Amino acid sequence: MRDTYTHGHHDSVLRSHRWRTAENSAGYLLAHLQSEMTLLDVGCGPGNITADLATCLTEGQVIGIDASSEIIDQAKHQYDAQENLTFRQADVYHLDFDDDTFDVVHAHQVLQHLSDPVAALLEMRRVLRPGGILAVRDCDYSGFTWAPKDTRLDRWMELYHQVTRANNAEADAGRYLLGWAQRARLSDIRISGSLWTYADPQSRLWWGGLWAERVCHSTFAEQAIAYGFAEKDELELIADAWRTWMEAEDGFFCIPNIEVLASK
Repeated sequence: MRDTYTHGHHDSVLRSHRWRTAENSAGYLLAHLQSEMTLLDVGCGPGNITADLATCLTEGQVIGIDASSEIIDQAKHQYDAQENLTFRQADVYHLDFDDDTFDVVHAHQVLQHLSDPVAALLEMRRVLRPGGILAVRDCDYSGFTWAPKDTRLDRWMELYHQVTRANNAEADAGRYLLGWAQRARLSDIRISGSLWTYADPQSRLWWGGLWAERVCHSTFAEQAIAYGFAEKDELELIADAWRTWMEAEDGFFCIPNIEVLASK
């Protein structure tokens, strides 16, 4: 099974990924970790969260996997000094590990990009040891909230859903995590939620700048045009809306993230 990654690995995407840490993206998991655990990080991207988790598991081993060989090479180069951390290219639907291998299997903002998230969860469950922890976290695009109002940003949201649907992916993954976990026969399912909020001048400049660039130059932009959903001129208008938003004194943006902790 071959999925299409909506965002791609343009620098505007990777800058947001490199901002992520175990604290701001996997805080719901940290209290459950023990230093000797083995952990598989699925869809690790450039490896920031993975490396952070490895510092928590000083007597254990951490493996980060991603479908992209290019991004795995970047992660290897960036974090080659951490002895308990390795990276490899892998297919989430066909993990090259024995049953019952890992104490923890973690996936951050991954299921929203998959055409069959339940199959991926079943495979993660397979490599999780009995009594281990499966931790997944995804946002929910329809739950995004912002001010001031701008019809161009409304169009951005509509366009994002059009592209992800064409990729057979679920932009609103967060609300479905519980049901997907149930269908994957996971047990002891615990649900929590947390927010990313951009409302101060610095965070607005960062977040708005990322999307002003991403909406015109990333794989998302290429797909929007290739699928016939938008023209370049419209994408420029949406980028300008992001620049307007990030300069607004009352600019506010909030992203809800849904988190699942479960067992085998």
